[in-house]
Amino acid sequence: MSSVLHPATPGQDRQAPSTAGKYRPISSHLAITPPVSVVIPAMNEAENLPYVFKTLPDWIHEVVLVDGNSTDATVEVARELWPGVKVVEQRGRGKGDALITGFAACSGDIIVMVDADGSADGDEIVSYVSALVSGADFAKGSRFANGGGTDDMTFVRRLGNRALCAVVNRKFGARYTDLCYGYNAFWRHCLDKIDLDCTGFEVETLMNIRVVKAGLKVQEIPSHEYLRIHGVSNLRAVRDGLRVLRVILGERSNRRALRRGRRTRMLDGGRGEVS
Repeated sequence: MSSVLHPATPGQDRQAPSTAGKYRPISSHLAITPPVSVVIPAMNEAENLPYVFKTLPDWIHEVVLVDGNSTDATVEVARELWPGVKVVEQRGRGKGDALITGFAACSGDIIVMVDADGSADGDEIVSYVSALVSGADFAKGSRFANGGGTDDMTFVRRLGNRALCAVVNRKFGARYTDLCYGYNAFWRHCLDKIDLDCTGFEVETLMNIRVVKAGLKVQEIPSHEYLRIHGVSNLRAVRDGLRVLRVILGERSNRRALRRGRRTRMLDGGRGEVS
């Protein structure tokens, strides 16, 4: 079994003792065997990382930090807080590109997406993992499910998220209560079925749509989003909302094309070989 890193107060040394046994205890009533990787895309988040790492549970298999060409001490702080952290340099730009880069570097069977701004509570990871080991393929965080909440959403963003969520539910047969939220977890094998190919904030919406289209089992997890602790978010409500809408419309077009292709193949198959 892999070594488990034990979180400590920021500034203190961490130990990485070897652990014995087949199971990794994650609560008083739950133990797991699959290793869990946490992916954190970060660009100039040195001030926020102490808060992020402080809440990560000690049974995590690995932390993958994707550095978006930071000009501050993001990488150095991450290595000080979690000496075993796997740092991956982002070659492209955008959150989607960072996540895709991080996913490729993961060695765990379960992958958890965590933002580097301090808005996510690492203590919630146990709920995501519990859902996955209980049979879900994709555990989707929701700020609007019963028990969830947010401290960081304007009226415009809330309205836009609700409208876009309704469109996705109607067009793809989903039952989401939240659409544009980046705190999610999934089994690694899901990546083979959703084929991510976008670079921006809309990556979360693309994932949510494609897991439904792939027929994967989704379970929403109530999650509380906190305010960014330091710095300013790169999120722009109108600009990124339009990008999300384009993704939704593009996926809808792809769905129609797939149906037309299936009908064509069925007709051609009935007539014999196609020249």
